Amino acid sequence: MRINVGTPDRIARVVIGAVLVLLPLLSGLPLFANPLWLWASVAVGAVLIVTAVVRFCPLYAILGLSTRKVS
Repeated sequence: MRINVGTPDRIARVVIGAVLVLLPLLSGLPLFANPLWLWASVAVGAVLIVTAVVRFCPLYAILGLSTRKVS
């Protein structure tokens, strides 16, 4: 598993992931009254946070992309 997620990408993933996890739980928006939207948002947010922590994105690997600076 090669690192393919750079620091700016990691920061963005953590912020967006946290918003997607917390928004349905704290916002009270009627959209999240439907369990499908609630769990989809939480799942996508969790995946973003995990990929930021492990610094590896399987989709980037499949597409041959990397946001990591090569030293």
